[in-house]
Amino acid sequence: MRIISVNMDIISEATLAAKNLPVQSLKSWTGASVIRVDMLRLDLFDPVISGNKWYKLIYNLQAAKEQGFTTILTFGGPFSNHLVAAAAAAKKYGFRAIGIVRGMEPQSTVTLKDCIAYGMQLHGVTREEYKLKNDSDYLSAVSKQFNQPFIIPEGGANEAGRKGSALIAEMISDEYTNICLSAGTGTTLAGIRSILPVHQHVIGFAPMKGGHYLEEEIKPFLSEEKHDTFHITDEWHFGGFGKITPALQSFMDSFFSETDIQLDRVYTGKMMFGLQEMIARGEFDRDAKILCIHTGGVQGNVTMR
Repeated sequence: MRIISVNMDIISEATLAAKNLPVQSLKSWTGASVIRVDMLRLDLFDPVISGNKWYKLIYNLQAAKEQGFTTILTFGGPFSNHLVAAAAAAKKYGFRAIGIVRGMEPQSTVTLKDCIAYGMQLHGVTREEYKLKNDSDYLSAVSKQFNQPFIIPEGGANEAGRKGSALIAEMISDEYTNICLSAGTGTTLAGIRSILPVHQHVIGFAPMKGGHYLEEEIKPFLSEEKHDTFHITDEWHFGGFGKITPALQSFMDSFFSETDIQLDRVYTGKMMFGLQEMIARGEFDRDAKILCIHTGGVQGNVTMR
């Protein structure tokens, strides 16, 4: 379904937000091993449309606006930060929203209840059907079923998502030697890595088992000279995607007490736990200046308790 226009300027809002997000120093993490560790607080942009979720959505929403769509449709699991961010963004900018949810109980988590509260229509599907989410024939059928909405892939993992993520690179000073962020689909990392200069090495912390495959999925979106300027580690998956252990929870609690920064259990908690161990093991040069990117999603902690 289409209309002529939507009264908004999504890209301008993103650009303005980028100028106002703070970089917080983690002074207690520096010393003999590294000389500087900072955190870019993307999580402070919005309590729900937070972190990288916003940047992966903005060009998708802008395209939907320019093409005259009134409805967006996207995909996610029962704990999906992307899904609730899309629901909140759709409400903010006047779109109707539909969420295709992995699993047949689309009101079973706090996250999904939040999606409903923001006005998103949820449609639960089997895990088998959900695996077809990137299949062109399946997407054609979904488009027909829901009256031709603007379809955004799971996690905003498309060219528009990478383009939006590239805006994050504009907030990163050239003085940093290492950039650390969580990597679920690799969309944010690909966007950032495509813009940053080659002297800055990017480390993606995958929160799931076997996350190394992301390296090969990211490389096609980068110039060849940048293929060796990033890597993915999945050492700190803590049992798999969405899994948490007492050790991880204890670390997150201590980190909050020390810094007043809340980490999320799926992504940034695992990233910071892993980074701390890498520093302790001496895996960085002593003159390293490390920037961690807080990609938001802390509202998901409530639904996982």
